[in-house]
Amino acid sequence: MASFSSNSFNLSLLVAMLAFAVGVGNGYHGDGRANILNNGDLLTLSLDKASGSGFNSKNEYLFGKIDMQIKLVSGNSAGTVTAYYLRSEGQGKGNREQQFYLWFDPTADFHTYSILWNPQRIILSVDGTPIREFKNLESIGVPFPKNQAMKIHSSLWNADDWATRGGLVKTDWTQAPFTASYRNFNANACVWTSGTSSCSSSSSPASTSGSNAWLSRRDGLSKPREAQLGAEKKNYMIYNYCTDTKRFPQGYFLQKCTATKHVLNTTRLPDVFRYLVVKYLLPKI
Repeated sequence: MASFSSNSFNLSLLVAMLAFAVGVGNGYHGDGRANILNNGDLLTLSLDKASGSGFNSKNEYLFGKIDMQIKLVSGNSAGTVTAYYLRSEGQGKGNREQQFYLWFDPTADFHTYSILWNPQRIILSVDGTPIREFKNLESIGVPFPKNQAMKIHSSLWNADDWATRGGLVKTDWTQAPFTASYRNFNANACVWTSGTSSCSSSSSPASTSGSNAWLSRRDGLSKPREAQLGAEKKNYMIYNYCTDTKRFPQGYFLQKCTATKHVLNTTRLPDVFRYLVVKYLLPKI
């Protein structure tokens, strides 16, 4: 694994494909709120009332298998958002969210959040469990991200204007600073430099560990994995943009979702793959 060089609460995971313009190495921001510890084996981000913090990878990637172990902000941290994502330098349109309740407590220990991205598909997983798949369906007119390199980003920020029951509950700043922790970053990926990929036909992905089997993976999820993905959505998904007629009354996305029978299809190129882990307050039942 690579190191990083130079009351009633519920937890949910918002898995989105967004276009979001935002700052391991020296690619961090937050005026001292991002810290590399334990000889480079641990990175922490902190949030206080003045500012949040974040970091990004030195390299850009065009396809890869990206893993990160993250331990979320603990305690009374309603309103805080920990985001982990790949982002390209370009314009785009978001509004492709799916939201899940987590089936474990992500503040108690580290869990592995993974993004597999190759020319055929994108699979988002938590601890090896797939929760979202985006297939390459260019053959029927659905754009797929395969030409824009991306950097890995993560950030910790305050979102109490929407994350806490639509902003009804505000972040308790007496509990600050809030801290999220990261370790065991692994990028088995194609590094993109000056328009050239490290994954040419005669070379292997630049990686910290593992093989390059992900690059030529065409079969997608196995039948058991597809069944598992369906079960996760049935049991834990609490929001899907495809069924949000209030937010999209014209059915802009809904028609596309229905036409292709795949909830992740969009009419615009998704240029960010993002995990937002949101802690927010829900009323007791």
